[in-house]
Amino acid sequence: MTSIHQLSRATTSSARRRSFRAAAVGGAGLATSLLWLIARTLGADLRADQHNGQGPQVIGVPLILGFTLVISSLGWCALALLEHYTRRATIIWSALAISILLLSFAPILLAGASTGTKTTLALIHLTVAAILIPALQRDSPKGS
Repeated sequence: MTSIHQLSRATTSSARRRSFRAAAVGGAGLATSLLWLIARTLGADLRADQHNGQGPQVIGVPLILGFTLVISSLGWCALALLEHYTRRATIIWSALAISILLLSFAPILLAGASTGTKTTLALIHLTVAAILIPALQRDSPKGS
């Protein structure tokens, strides 16, 4: 009877963790969409020339939301895999997340874009990190 109760508690904890993480990913998507809206309201152009011979890319909500959800989900998956295979998942994942955040600024710096566009993109990257890193760390199983 005790093992059934422990299994039930572990399953409930796992389901709660998945729900919390899904909410964090969704919250990051919502936050970046709101930042895009605020930037557009304040007059930011939100176009970037990627120096690939084509015209400037328009940075719209679908692009922002899509990238946010994909990258956030990949971060979640990376943490889940680390939790499965190592005892130091949170530490490793946090270092990885911060490294990726820092690397994500390179395209912003290199893109041909207005200051407003670069500032908006940098704020979007920081917002995703500010939401996901603490949320996923907090929700990680003890001992990770």
